[in-house]
Amino acid sequence: MRYTVGIDLGSTTTKAVVLDADSDVPLVRGRGITNSRSNYDVACAVALASALVDARFSMIGSALVQAGLDEVAREERLAELKQRFNEEQYRRQLTELDRVVREFAADPAAGIREVETAAIDELLRDLEAHAGDLFKPGARRKSDFFRDLAGSQYMRKAEDLTRGGGCSSKDTKPRFDALVGLYDKAILVVENTDANAEDFDDCIHAAVEGSESVSPELHRAVESAMATPLEKVASVGTGYGRARLPFDDAQIRSEILCHGLGAFTMFPGTRTVLDIGGQDTKAIQVDGNGIVTSFQMNDRCAAGCGRYLGYIADEMNLGLHELGPLANQAKRPVRINSTCTVFAGAELRERLSLGEKREDILAGLHRAITLRAMSLLARSGGVKNEFTFTGGVANNAAAVKALRKLIQENYGEVTMNISPESIYTGALGAAIFAIRSLEEVPAA
Repeated sequence: MRYTVGIDLGSTTTKAVVLDADSDVPLVRGRGITNSRSNYDVACAVALASALVDARFSMIGSALVQAGLDEVAREERLAELKQRFNEEQYRRQLTELDRVVREFAADPAAGIREVETAAIDELLRDLEAHAGDLFKPGARRKSDFFRDLAGSQYMRKAEDLTRGGGCSSKDTKPRFDALVGLYDKAILVVENTDANAEDFDDCIHAAVEGSESVSPELHRAVESAMATPLEKVASVGTGYGRARLPFDDAQIRSEILCHGLGAFTMFPGTRTVLDIGGQDTKAIQVDGNGIVTSFQMNDRCAAGCGRYLGYIADEMNLGLHELGPLANQAKRPVRINSTCTVFAGAELRERLSLGEKREDILAGLHRAITLRAMSLLARSGGVKNEFTFTGGVANNAAAVKALRKLIQENYGEVTMNISPESIYTGALGAAIFAIRSLEEVPAA
């Protein structure tokens, strides 16, 4: 399969979208996402590898259709296969984490004591022992990123091992900061280890062999997908960190253009786009061809962006995905006029000390965030029908609720579009620009 790829290097996540270059219409074959990191080459490679894995699963699904499996049976087998594949990947990363942590701990310069070496042994054994729990049917994971999944369990176990004891036990108890320091140092190595084709082959074979519903159809579908060559013919990069992407200047497009085109591709009736990402907010107007006609952007402050919600989640010891549902339980939302990220923790603690309920504070914070977005929308030209909301914050139910209410109050009834894949909007637009670059190349 010949494909193009769009890479969106955001401040918190890097996204990749793979399109079938031989399709008559833009056909998404795969999507991938990973943590953004200091090594942008690796972030791009990992996101692309993830998108290509997704493309392989798409091919497996197509092969199962051709084999005559009905939709229910096909979805069940694909879901189980993906679950086992993800578990196998996770276990391989755990093995690498184990190796790197022990390597750092053995360095005399690290100052790791014998009691901490024993704690590390127990920590790493515990991670391996509970790996399967994260991938059981129906298991709820707060994140799909290895750093977050392994880190959450590692920190919890480290707290258990270092809790308690008075001053007299300070030399017999492992130090929490020493254990955490090892993890923080090791995870940088593990997450910057590039994946390759052999990793996919090994993981998918292990997933098939471990599947409870192995069938000749599944085996043939997997072998067919693995045998299909993948050829990248064009790529375009965009995003907050686009200037650092390992691409030529001709392969770079602005976030505004990519988000406008991506939103228009998902919803052709789109005329106004609001994208709230991790570090900035963009209000974009597009015409009937998806061409940007005007825009406004907040890129000087993280207030009102996903990064702000991340700070709030950390202060409340919640997962980012828990903020929206909790805010929607509010009975008396608190009026909050400031969304300064710098003072987020202090303001939150002050509100709590005054007896305000968490859900009421969160409801007020979500409204304040959307009010900032409304200001950008007004300056860009207002809200026209249809309106498309994109970015990671579009997955936040409370933000959507507050935005919908404000739009209705200010602009009346407007069709509001939100795709489950909204976080990939910029990468999709970039991939379409890559498709168009092929059309501009004259035939030989």
